[in-house]
Amino acid sequence: MGKLLGFFSFLVLVPLFVRSLDSVLNDDVLGLIVFKADLQDPESKLISWNEDDDSPCNWVGVKCDPRTNRVSELVLDGFSLSGRIGRGLLQLQFLRKLSLSNNNFTGSINPNLARLEGLRIIDLSDNSLSGSTPDDFFLQCGSLRAISFAKNNLSGQIPQSLISCSTLASLNFSSNQLSGPLPSGIWSLNGLRSLDLSDNLLEGVIPKGMESSYNLRSINLRKNRFSGQLPDDIGGCSLLRLIDFSENSLSGSLPDSMRRLTMCSSLSLHGNLFSGELPAVIGEMRSLEAVDLSGNMFAGGIPGSLGNLQSLKLLNLSSNGFSGGVPDSLSNCKNLLIIDFSQNSLTGNLPAWIFGLDLQKVSLSENRLSGVIKNPSPLSMEPSYSNLQVLDLSDNAFSGEIPGNIGVFSNLLILNVSRNSLVGSIPTSIGYLKAVTILDLSENRLNGSIPSEIGEVVSLKELRLEKNFLAGKIPFQIGKCLSLTSLILSQNNFSGPIPATLANLTNLKIVDLALNNLSGSLPKQLANLPYLLSFNISHNHLQGELPAGGFFNTISPSSVSGNPSLCGSAVNRSCPAVLPKPIVLNPNSSSDSSGMGSFSPNLHPKKIILSISALIAIGAAVVIALGVVAVTVLNFRVRSSTSRSAAALMLSGVDDFSHSPTTDANSGKLVMFSGDPDFSAGAHALLNKDCELGRGGFGAVYRTVLRDGHPVAIKKLTVSSLVKSQEDFEREVKKLGKIRHPNLVALEGYYWTPSLQLLIYEFISGGSLYKHLHEGAGGSFLSWHERFNIILGTARSLAHLHQLDIIHYNLKASNVLIDSTGEPKVGDFGLARLLPMLDRYVLSSKIQSALGYMAPEFACRTVKITEKCDVYGFGVLLLEVVTGKRPVEYMEDDVVVLCDMVRGALEEGRVEQCVDGRLSGNFLAEEAIPVMKLGLICTSQVPSNRPDMAEVVNILELIRCPSEGQEELV
Repeated sequence: MGKLLGFFSFLVLVPLFVRSLDSVLNDDVLGLIVFKADLQDPESKLISWNEDDDSPCNWVGVKCDPRTNRVSELVLDGFSLSGRIGRGLLQLQFLRKLSLSNNNFTGSINPNLARLEGLRIIDLSDNSLSGSTPDDFFLQCGSLRAISFAKNNLSGQIPQSLISCSTLASLNFSSNQLSGPLPSGIWSLNGLRSLDLSDNLLEGVIPKGMESSYNLRSINLRKNRFSGQLPDDIGGCSLLRLIDFSENSLSGSLPDSMRRLTMCSSLSLHGNLFSGELPAVIGEMRSLEAVDLSGNMFAGGIPGSLGNLQSLKLLNLSSNGFSGGVPDSLSNCKNLLIIDFSQNSLTGNLPAWIFGLDLQKVSLSENRLSGVIKNPSPLSMEPSYSNLQVLDLSDNAFSGEIPGNIGVFSNLLILNVSRNSLVGSIPTSIGYLKAVTILDLSENRLNGSIPSEIGEVVSLKELRLEKNFLAGKIPFQIGKCLSLTSLILSQNNFSGPIPATLANLTNLKIVDLALNNLSGSLPKQLANLPYLLSFNISHNHLQGELPAGGFFNTISPSSVSGNPSLCGSAVNRSCPAVLPKPIVLNPNSSSDSSGMGSFSPNLHPKKIILSISALIAIGAAVVIALGVVAVTVLNFRVRSSTSRSAAALMLSGVDDFSHSPTTDANSGKLVMFSGDPDFSAGAHALLNKDCELGRGGFGAVYRTVLRDGHPVAIKKLTVSSLVKSQEDFEREVKKLGKIRHPNLVALEGYYWTPSLQLLIYEFISGGSLYKHLHEGAGGSFLSWHERFNIILGTARSLAHLHQLDIIHYNLKASNVLIDSTGEPKVGDFGLARLLPMLDRYVLSSKIQSALGYMAPEFACRTVKITEKCDVYGFGVLLLEVVTGKRPVEYMEDDVVVLCDMVRGALEEGRVEQCVDGRLSGNFLAEEAIPVMKLGLICTSQVPSNRPDMAEVVNILELIRCPSEGQEELV
């Protein structure tokens, strides 16, 4: 009977046990489904996660322990997920590894994650997590072995409770905004093998007691604000293989205990304040492969003990105060690939072993080395020259000739021996350097001519030979160097013509042939060079007319000065008319059947007998000539009536801003706000279509150059009928002339007649933002860092205008110019103030003609036009800069509005895909995504929902340098 009751109990309890087991398994399913509910999964990577499944072990990214069938690993790296890391993960009681790196998770770190007792590895790197690290996270870290929160937006200090994680072997907080000192007692984590706190704002001294971390293999504190000396007991970490304390403010000498770091392979201390002599004990660190001590204050000689480092591949001692010679013992370092001893005070000769090792880069520039540069050893000795890519011996005192067999370095990319005392000619073996991109032999005493073999250097981008004694003709073979962008041959003795083959070099940007003996005329084809920025031919013996068109229409007078026989507008010298040679009929010849006399050079005054046909031809020619004269006179009268105001610029003086210039009906009134440059030299530009830079709603813009060489941009207003009066116009333009801001185009003056108004602006050479974004100005595109600076600079300029109660009305990419330093300059601001008769409908059609930028309130009479319409236009511009797309794009059968596209992408969790594809991942997601969110806020349909431009500037500065407690924008 007892056995029967026992069997009955078994039958009852087994189903209960199975049901209980199912419940446990469902905890993992439930936890992961709750975790998924907090996420955006734009690529549907988690589509296999089905809440109806009994077990998650077959789900993507999930791994289970085969013994318990419980989730042990969750690895979702690079799944493009976003959202917050929710509480659902706390259900995974048997989780050992959590890796969610390379996603876009936001919010703060959940301190309860550490309560998962079995958790060994947490990797939340490369996300957008923010806030401070919870102090209680480390109080309950259980058996954690590895933590990585790298590449987030974490701030605040590293919690002192970190030292309680006794099981920790790897800690990575790199690339955040952490501040404050290292926790005291951090070296008590004697299980720690890897510590990476690089690229933060940590400060203070590095605490002593490092010998307690005897298991440490790698320590990286690069790019912080640490000061003081290295701990004396660093040598106690005898297992260290990587040490990187670069880009801090550490000082003093290197500790003697470093000799014990015999397993260390990489030592980087560059960019600190270390001083004194480099201790010889560094030669006892026998495993070193890379040593970078650049950018410090070391002095004395380079220790010969470095030659003991048989594994050494990289040695960088640049930008210090080392003196003495380069030690010959380094020839023992057979694995050496890169040496950089530049910017020191080294003396002596160039060591012979330099060309004997299989080096890739040799830089000894800016020292005091002397002697000759010896020829590399003959090839019969079988050294390898194929690896050398950079040879920089510039700014020393080398003498003698350039080695005749320099061509053996067949893979050389950069050869720089400038600013020495080298003599002799350029060796013909230079033609074997087919991979060279930069060849700089400038500022020496070289003579002879440029060898024709220069045309074989097909990869050459920059050729610098200035300040030598080179002579002869510029070889026409240089036209084969199709990659050439910079050609500097100034201050030599070159003669003969400028070769026409230069016109083949369509990538040329800078040409300097000044201070030579060049003669002849300039090839007309040079006007076709599309990227030319500078062409200096001053102080030669060139003659004839300058090429017409392209860059040469705006060439600076200083670039062509010192050539008395040159003519053209740039030198303010008209070219003589080309007249046909006189035809003299031979009086001694008889008329032939055609009635044409024979040509003769005989100019003696004899009786000339003309045939009837000749007289008819002469009469016809006279009639044609009279017709041409009549047409010319009529054209002149018509043109003079339209250009009298512009031509008057040549007659009028320039008055200071504080005076009222005299005005007459013919000359008009010209006012420059500062100085008194002669403006007449550039007046022709107003009548020259080739000088036109562009046209907008207000009028056309021309570039011209003042007589003193100062370039300006002139806007010729085409809305004269809307100008209320000269008094109102001058009052407003003088207000605009007083506005100065680093990101605004300066108004330098104006010209007034009742029928013509001109605004004179500073000339910005870099082109418009529109061309950089959509037309690839200069053959390149903007980096993320450049784009962020343009966005921030533009915002600052608008905030400044709004402080002065000036609304721009016309913000768009073509009105944002980029100067030579990459800074944005906003133009066309405040022009609506010059035209008081404009209403919103004239503005919307005349000024806001660029579709996509115009705020919606322009369409509604009852809504007041305020500075918030500028905020809307800025929001559109911001999105245009980040995405690289136009505000409105017309597809084959659709119209895509940029704001709507980005807003839709944000709602679907794929906003990161909107970033300009040309950046190819070279952007900071933690900056780009908040910036796009800000753009959407600025383009709100309701003006009151848009922030002020001052607030926009603050938000952008927070995005660039986020502070503690920063909130999300959306």
